[in-house]
Amino acid sequence: MLRTGWVYERAVDGFGTVRLRPVDPVADVDLIHAWVTEPRASFWGMGELSRSQVLGIYRHLDALPTHRAHLAYRDDTPVALFHTYEPADDRISACYPVEPGDVGIHLLLGPTPGAAETGFTSVLFPELLRHALTGHSRIVGEPDARNAKVLARLERTGFSLHHEILLPATTDPEFTQAEKLARLVFFTPDKLPASS
Repeated sequence: MLRTGWVYERAVDGFGTVRLRPVDPVADVDLIHAWVTEPRASFWGMGELSRSQVLGIYRHLDALPTHRAHLAYRDDTPVALFHTYEPADDRISACYPVEPGDVGIHLLLGPTPGAAETGFTSVLFPELLRHALTGHSRIVGEPDARNAKVLARLERTGFSLHHEILLPATTDPEFTQAEKLARLVFFTPDKLPASS
C-alpha cells in the first residue's frame, strides 16, 4: 500500500525503497533550484535561472494536465527529478509521428554526497521507467545530442537511439524553451529487467 502522497513505491532488494511523489512547486523550489543550477546539470538547460524563474516553471508544469514532475526518493532521501509528459502535447510532436501509448520522460539525478555509488542508476532508472510505463506502451526521450554520457547510459539501459532532431523553440510566456538539437530515443516494456 502506498503511503500518503506517493504515486509509486517499491522495495528493491539490496537497494532500499524507491518512491515517487508529485513536485510541490513552492515547497520543493529550493531543492530543485539547487539541482538544476549545478554545472553538472548544464544539459537540463536551467543553469542561469533564478529561484523565482524555477518556481514559475514548476508552477506552470503543475497546472498542465499533460505534464507531471516528480521527486524520486530512495527511502526518505530525494535522489532525482523525474518528469513525464504526453508527447502529443509537447514540442517533440513536431519531430516524430507520435503513437498512441507513447509517454515522454526527462530525468535529472540529484547530486551524490561523497563518492558515486556503483550501480545506483542501474537500479533506480528501471524503477522510474516502470512507473512511466504504467498505462503506456512506449517511452520517448529527447536528450541533448551532445550529451554522450547520457546517451551511453540510455543505450545500456535498453533504449534504442534514433536520429537527431531539432526541437523547436517555444514562446509560451510561462515556459520559454530554446531550440535544441536532440537525439530521439525509445524504450519499450520488454527491455525492463525482471522485478526483484
